[in-house]
Amino acid sequence: MVNMRDEIRTDLLSVPGSPPVEWRIEPERVSYPDAIAVMEERVAAIADGKADELVWLIEHPPLYTAGTSANPADLIAPDRFPVYAAGRGGQYTYHGPGQRVAYVMLDLNRRARDIRAFVASLEAWVIATLDRFNVRGERREDRVGVWVRRPEKGIDAEDKIAAIGIRVRRWVTFHGISLNVEPNLEHFSGIVPCGIRGHGVTSLVDLGLPVTMDDADVALRASFEPIFGPTQRLP
Repeated sequence: MVNMRDEIRTDLLSVPGSPPVEWRIEPERVSYPDAIAVMEERVAAIADGKADELVWLIEHPPLYTAGTSANPADLIAPDRFPVYAAGRGGQYTYHGPGQRVAYVMLDLNRRARDIRAFVASLEAWVIATLDRFNVRGERREDRVGVWVRRPEKGIDAEDKIAAIGIRVRRWVTFHGISLNVEPNLEHFSGIVPCGIRGHGVTSLVDLGLPVTMDDADVALRASFEPIFGPTQRLP
């Protein structure tokens, strides 16, 4: 059990003199196909040197996504919500209202060509964000994502509060993280989240915290910059 606050890779900070990472918060829900199209276009432009890096914060309507390692048996309710092949690593994931999805489009050519370090830094980002709400997030060597211990449920009980799944093309990242702020947790019952049985899911509100999406966005941005460098909010 390792707390990623102790393992931040400073070489993933932006190169001095690089433009700040554009930070965009989408006011309306975005369909999954539309989000993929936007990411595909932006990643190509970043790789070609025609656009700056971007973190895009959105909410989706209720849906399931299947990563490249998804097991069909883990899709318990295939007719409940739309199911999309994601093209990212990982297995089945739920996205929906009340969950902040952050699509992270960074150029590792200008940072560090180290995918494991990048994933670790994403985990560190989530953990630092949770820390701002006095929630101790932890990573597990055998399970991707960020976890919260739930001793009130049992001595070894823990729930997942954030998922991570990425893809890298020409050393530019896309997809990213999803943080459960106040989603309908029952919606996760239609899948085996990330193929992990025996553990549950939780959210900031489920933990008893009156956190809004705006609160989460402020914390995400403040925790992002020490790890990945300065940001610039887009209108």
